[in-house]
Amino acid sequence: MTTMVDVARRAGVSVATVSHVLNETRPVRPDTRAAVLGAIEELGYTHNTLARSLVTSRTRSIGLAVSAISNPYFTEILQGVEAGALEAGYSLLIADPHDDPHHERKVVQLLHERRVDGMIVAPSAEPAEMVDYLARREVPTVFLDRLVGDAYDQVCAENTGPVRQLVEHLADLGHTRIGLVAGLPGLSTTTERVQGYRDGLRARGLPFAPELLAGGNSEAEGAQDATRHLLAAPEPPTALITANNAMTIGALRALGALGLQVPRDIALACFDDFSWADLFTPRLTAIAQPSKDIGAAAVRLLLERLQEPDRPPRTVRLPCAFVHRTSCGCAEPAPAAPPAAQERNRTP
Repeated sequence: MTTMVDVARRAGVSVATVSHVLNETRPVRPDTRAAVLGAIEELGYTHNTLARSLVTSRTRSIGLAVSAISNPYFTEILQGVEAGALEAGYSLLIADPHDDPHHERKVVQLLHERRVDGMIVAPSAEPAEMVDYLARREVPTVFLDRLVGDAYDQVCAENTGPVRQLVEHLADLGHTRIGLVAGLPGLSTTTERVQGYRDGLRARGLPFAPELLAGGNSEAEGAQDATRHLLAAPEPPTALITANNAMTIGALRALGALGLQVPRDIALACFDDFSWADLFTPRLTAIAQPSKDIGAAAVRLLLERLQEPDRPPRTVRLPCAFVHRTSCGCAEPAPAAPPAAQERNRTP
């Protein structure tokens, strides 16, 4: 079995230098570092991370607690976290809190007991118990997607402005009765998206009608019920906004069961784009979140916190993109003319 002594001999350096390269405990000249890494590769040396953790009190691991990992949005966040962690030389321990406050607290404790260096958490609607556990133990933590207060490092997408943009777009198409299927109460994303909905109505001079706002609890089944409720109103909406991708699926199921076609009978726009939104008929007009970038930004924030434990907390908000398709009632954009045709049509 190859040892650090073997690596040191092959690289022509001391064992201490090999240790500094592996543990990043002291700066090493680039050429010396390259020689050590070359010797490690040549000899097939595997570093004992457990032994290193006993010396450095660091495991170079990150705990990730995210609910609904099967949801495409959180799957992409996971990809961003994993890529960022791997690039920085960290492993990832993953757990699903199931958006349950009590289970969330247990999951965070289990990750902490695995001696992770820090955590990235998408909090539930009632995160107080979990946040208190982390704060009391001073666990370096970044909250993502849902915010818990300015006292913590956090990263999320913009929510208010993009939903306002959807409302304004539908209003500009002539809709005055615009419904919203909102998310789970207590989540910052729900609060901000509802605010964006109200801002959009106000910007277009439309009154806020409480009967046009229904809670879908951030899930498909809840959105199905909420959509049925909205459409049973004496004056049902002529356009509908869904506040996440799971609720878009629920709304589409409800509309289908009621025999309504999008956008012929009702216009639809959604918050959260996903890879197959372009395959629906009609294609879904949506707000696309920078999911992978959110995950990568969370890792960067956590690494900064590990390097500078006393720095002020930061909240990072990333911009979203408006993806204009046809479910809102707009015509399919004409395909761009090929270059040769453009040349022929150019005015001399």
